[in-house]
Amino acid sequence: MRPLTKLIVMGGSWGGIQASLSILEGLPPDYSIPIVLVLHRLRNQEGNLQEIFSKKLLLKAVEVEEKEPLLPGHVYLAPANYHVLFEKDHTFSLDDSELENYSRPSIDVSFSSAADVFGKNTMGILLSGASRDGSSGLKYIFEKGGVAVAQDPSEAEVGTMPQAAIESIRGCTIMNVARIKEFLLSLHEH
Repeated sequence: MRPLTKLIVMGGSWGGIQASLSILEGLPPDYSIPIVLVLHRLRNQEGNLQEIFSKKLLLKAVEVEEKEPLLPGHVYLAPANYHVLFEKDHTFSLDDSELENYSRPSIDVSFSSAADVFGKNTMGILLSGASRDGSSGLKYIFEKGGVAVAQDPSEAEVGTMPQAAIESIRGCTIMNVARIKEFLLSLHEH
């Protein structure tokens, strides 16, 4: 019997927006697990990620705000230029410290923080991307007993990011986008 997933954290870079939209489209509006999405964006680009996700998803897409509580039925988008951290009371904290892996938000930072708070109840999903950001954080989730999923690199627009995770985590689950979506649907509690 595997642990109950209480938080899903997804990360991606190049190709990650499309992959995450494909996964999240079709999840019901009352999806039972909060989902946090950390996508690399160009620095200082406001971008309308929230608008894009709001139009295509049944879930409520919102940009993370300081001290906001994690709620089911939501996709939380990491804001540009901030690392997203998790507090013990299941709220968010935003941090503008140094770049990690040339990135802020850094996927590694969010994955590691999620695992510190949610432990074995964390699921990390690493999608398409051109950097290695995310692989050490995903490994940390796995080491804490959580579930580590990498997008099949052969399907990813850029396979570098999921491939780095697969190489560093023995026991990483590899799935294509359609399978990840099915998997998330199977975790939903009505």
